[in-house]
Amino acid sequence: MLSRLQELRKEEETLLRLKAALHDQLNRLKVEELALQSMISSRREGEMLPSQPAPEPSHDMLVHVDNEASINQTALELSTRSHVQEEEEEEEEEEEDS
Repeated sequence: MLSRLQELRKEEETLLRLKAALHDQLNRLKVEELALQSMISSRREGEMLPSQPAPEPSHDMLVHVDNEASINQTALELSTRSHVQEEEEEEEEEEEDS
């Protein structure tokens, strides 16, 4: 019973870390979405004014956006244990206790 409670606590901690990582990733994606919407709207405004040519994004700007996207990617490391491994570990713990 106690080991099951410990397992549940570990699982809860893992899920909370996962939730935080996903929340951070969501925030980064929202910021990136706003930046892209801003770029799109500025291009549309440029198209509406034919006397002024729409500014083309420079190569440096495109590389910067790509770098930001790659920097903001969060690698999530999730590990799962097979049911067989858990049973073996539980048996070993029971043998040690007796």
